[in-house]
Amino acid sequence: MNASCPALFLTAPASGQGKTTLTAALARLLRRQGKVVRVFKTGPDYLDPQILQQASGQAVEQLDMWMAGEAYCQNKLYEAAKLADLILIEGVMGMFDGTPSSADLAARFKLPMVIVMDVKGMAQTAAVVVAGLANYRQDVQVIGMIANHCSTERHRELIEAALPENIPLLFSFKRDEQLALPERHLGLVQANEVEAVLEERFEAGADYLEAMGALEALAALPEVSFDAADVPEISAHLSGLKVGVAKDTAFSFIYEANLALLRQMGAEIHFFSPLIDTSLPEVDALWLPGGYPELHAQRLSENKALLLDIKNFYAAGKAILAECGGLLYCLQSLTDLDDHTYPMAGLLAGYGAMRGKRGCQGMQTARLPEGNVRAHAHHRSRSHGTPEPIAYGERQRHPAPGEAIYRHKGLTATYLHLFFPSNPKAIAQLFKPMGSEL
Repeated sequence: MNASCPALFLTAPASGQGKTTLTAALARLLRRQGKVVRVFKTGPDYLDPQILQQASGQAVEQLDMWMAGEAYCQNKLYEAAKLADLILIEGVMGMFDGTPSSADLAARFKLPMVIVMDVKGMAQTAAVVVAGLANYRQDVQVIGMIANHCSTERHRELIEAALPENIPLLFSFKRDEQLALPERHLGLVQANEVEAVLEERFEAGADYLEAMGALEALAALPEVSFDAADVPEISAHLSGLKVGVAKDTAFSFIYEANLALLRQMGAEIHFFSPLIDTSLPEVDALWLPGGYPELHAQRLSENKALLLDIKNFYAAGKAILAECGGLLYCLQSLTDLDDHTYPMAGLLAGYGAMRGKRGCQGMQTARLPEGNVRAHAHHRSRSHGTPEPIAYGERQRHPAPGEAIYRHKGLTATYLHLFFPSNPKAIAQLFKPMGSEL
């Protein structure tokens, strides 16, 4: 079985070139035309998918061959092609960065690429860089360039004239603060914090692209055929299990694929807010994902009723998964970016503190007792005074030990963000009540 659909992969020479801004504006432009646009994000990113989901009106999931595997990615593209009028894929970092890279993904599934480039401070040189990227590998198909932060019509003409004939300048995007997306220390600001602002910028971006003839360029995109993949059937290992998931502006680093897997395995998802709710929902297990607890440390600390409920849940030996920001929440205290320290849940010995611009990021495998789970780390905090870990993450390309993994009673806590579909059976066992078998 196969399905066909026009597709476009937006890549760049580096991070910070405007890929998300352009992808969001394109998605909104097509959505306004009544088109169904399925958007995917390459790599382990939480913030970009939130924004792209708001822009497109469709769920946005990750495509990463290391985290999820080729068959998983293939099946996601196949399922999207059956329903969508267009598939947009936003790359990660630079075009050839990482193993596998954006170029590797595009080559594997024969996805046409367009190079987004911030052209401030250059003209013909931008065309030379794009031509070099396009010709670096023969298995990658680059069908055009988008010039971001193109200041004038003359600036555009210089770049366009210098490009090879087979790499047209599809359109340019002007420098305008009213089109840019809000940012903070870990990347873009969460969509749910600035929904109204984002709506204005999506619409402004779509208006600009429409005036630049983007609809005509998109209409000429080639169709790509995707075969159905042979993926393992998901068993109902968690049938009837109720999983409480912390979700608000403090805890929002949640892969849609993780939630979908829990539901596929039969779990009932119950969201709650550690900022607002004073008691846990009636659940059998908890997932405390990453996010920005450092921005809300005082409010989290002051919600003593919920902290007590979580302590009692932990004392009962029930399963809790705490990732990154969730780990900080489980420690004895958290020191925020202003050097103020607040008590936290105290489920795990140790103290968390922000550390400015220094941080840790990278792909790792979580070596859990239940099995190996692909994961990644991305944080600008540190913890100290913590107990001896039960294991460490294994870095993708470096021999040094990765992030510590802690286990006490039913609590599993780590800086790692787990990608659940990489090992569904291990995840099911992680959330199961202690002593129960699959």
